[in-house]
Parts: sequence; structure tokens; C-alpha cells
Amino acid sequence: MKKVSLSKQGARSMLVKIITIVLLSTSLKLAALDIGQLAPDFTLKNTQGINLNLAEQRGQIIVINFWASWCGPCRKEMPILQTFHQKYQSLGVSVWGVNVEQENQAGQDFLADLDLSFPIFFDSSNKISANYQVEAMPTTVIVDRGGKVRYVFRGYKDGYEKKYAKAIKKLIRE
Repeated sequence: MKKVSLSKQGARSMLVKIITIVLLSTSLKLAALDIGQLAPDFTLKNTQGINLNLAEQRGQIIVINFWASWCGPCRKEMPILQTFHQKYQSLGVSVWGVNVEQENQAGQDFLADLDLSFPIFFDSSNKISANYQVEAMPTTVIVDRGGKVRYVFRGYKDGYEKKYAKAIKKLIRE
């Protein structure tokens, strides 16, 4: 077997690379949206012109749905979210819709076809969707009364409404 030796410079270079990888992976882990952690706080103005702050909603269960106008599953899911809003609002559940497009005219056109009464926001800077690691459309995050992320659903398929209802009912009973 051949012996391989590293020069001091080569060893130092390798050590720097290892430390960099460890630090990057640690910082990525700190930024991860983990179940059980406090939901990243944000304040946005809804389409009615009212500023809502997530942290001020403690005591409520918040269903945050990230959507886009070009997303077919989002269009299919919106009436279901409206039903949840109507059904569970009196039990301390709020549904919030957050559009992730930088230009909001397409989102407004999308909404014109729907009869929604829950708060709708536009995250045109994508800061909030980045904090929530939105990588699939739609993404639904359910936050418990203590402000912690309890469920994250990426994408939407027929039948997901049963998963949402089960999660919401569980949090209501807590």
C-alpha cells in the first residue's frame, strides 16, 4: 500500500474546507423550518389594508397557505381553505393566504374569480416564503396556539383536505 502524505498547506486547506462545510451545515440547520419550533414571525398588510402580525395571533391556530396564480393545485385548494375558514373560525382557527409572486396583478386576477373571506397577503419580496422554506406550490403550514410550527404540507393532491382537517381538529382539542 502506498503512503500518502499531505503537506502542511494541503492539510490546512483540507481543514478549512471541513470547517466551512460544518459551519454551513450548522447554519442551514438553524434556518430550517422544523416541526415544533416557533414559526418565523412576520407582519403583512392584507388585501383589506389591515396589518396582521403572526406573533400577535398567539392563542389562535393559524393555517398559512403559500400560493401562486400559475399553480393549478392552488386554484383547486382555495375553496377548501375557504370552507375551513368558515367551519373552524369560531373555534379559534384562522386561515391566511400568502401569495409568493413578485408581481401581484396575476394574484389579484386569480382572486377575482374566487369568493374568499380569509386574509390574503402578497409576499412580493419573498422574504416570508424564504423563511418558511417554500419550495413547492402550494405549501401549507399549520401553527399551533403557542406559535409553533406543527404541520407542513408541501404540494396539494386530492385528499389532502382530510389531512388538514385531522391536523386542525387535533390542535383544537389540545
